[in-house]
Amino acid sequence: MSFHSLLAFSSLVIISSLFLPILVHSDCGRNPVIFNFGDSNSDTGGFAAAHGLIFGFPLGRNFFNGVTYRLCDGRLLIDFLCESLKTPYLAPYLETVRDNNVANGANFAVSGSATLPSSNLFNLAVQAFQFIRFQNRSIASNTRGIPYSLSVKDFNNALYTFDIGQNDLAGSFSYLSYTQVIQKIPSFIDEIKNTLWMIYSHGGRNFWIHNTGPLGCLPEQLVSNRANSRDYDKFGCLSPHNKAANVFNNQLNDLCKQLRSQMKDAKIVYVDIYTIKYDLIASSSIYGFEKPLMACCGNGGPPYNFNPNKRCGSTSGYDVCKMGSKFVSWDGTHHTEFANSIVANKVLSGNYSTPNLKIDFFCK
Repeated sequence: MSFHSLLAFSSLVIISSLFLPILVHSDCGRNPVIFNFGDSNSDTGGFAAAHGLIFGFPLGRNFFNGVTYRLCDGRLLIDFLCESLKTPYLAPYLETVRDNNVANGANFAVSGSATLPSSNLFNLAVQAFQFIRFQNRSIASNTRGIPYSLSVKDFNNALYTFDIGQNDLAGSFSYLSYTQVIQKIPSFIDEIKNTLWMIYSHGGRNFWIHNTGPLGCLPEQLVSNRANSRDYDKFGCLSPHNKAANVFNNQLNDLCKQLRSQMKDAKIVYVDIYTIKYDLIASSSIYGFEKPLMACCGNGGPPYNFNPNKRCGSTSGYDVCKMGSKFVSWDGTHHTEFANSIVANKVLSGNYSTPNLKIDFFCK
């Protein structure tokens, strides 16, 4: 890209950023400590650190000046949640190993992660084991008076956030029928249950759990799973994939209800991300999205602009839209920063949480 083209493009980025919704900030009574577990929807650099990668332009173009380790043009939902709590963005766990600065927690999420299979390099169980190692090391450092380390009390009062399940469903649909995918869902939920109990047994008491979004509305899935006309809903999303997501979400909600009765001294908040994200598609014109099922960054043009062989950020062959604020999807799998900011505002309202608590409840 020439200097003049880059300058014009940067101006468009600045203009689009002006239309980001204003986040409601909390009034925390203490510095929040957050530990996040999940996949690329909340990965702030874990995958890049693990594989020695550098993510450059156009990734991060909206906020990080093209220097980011997020699969997005800017901030993720977890970044906006941290901003609302007035705490720094979460550093990936593998970066904290190097820097030893963990005052506000750490992020164990890694792109591509799932609950299963066990061969998945950074599956949820592995993330939980990394957390336990992290906890033991931090408490030992704290007892020796090492700065920026966390105490037992910090871990007990911390907020544990989860956003995982999308890759389990997407991976299953790549080789199984709808009925077979539904049959696998209880095994995904069991892995989440085991992780929650593991963290509870190590002092965790505050849990913030996102359900999974409408898988059938992702351009990647729409390209990879061509279907009969009857398999599409009125907004153009794949109904079987969204139905599976809802089955997963209902079982996850049931798990949260079960654990509330068993973990007597714990707070467990279930957040309906599915409804929020589906509304981005269903009410796209209200939010100013012109092509809700098309990727901003990709290859192939309308209707989806997604080509698995020419993905956004690869060496060549992809195109990038001028204004991400006109798109729900950044790269066919992940949302744009603008879409993430809308999701964040709705999450912060507390209207999609069960029980009806706002995230700043955990730091007051």
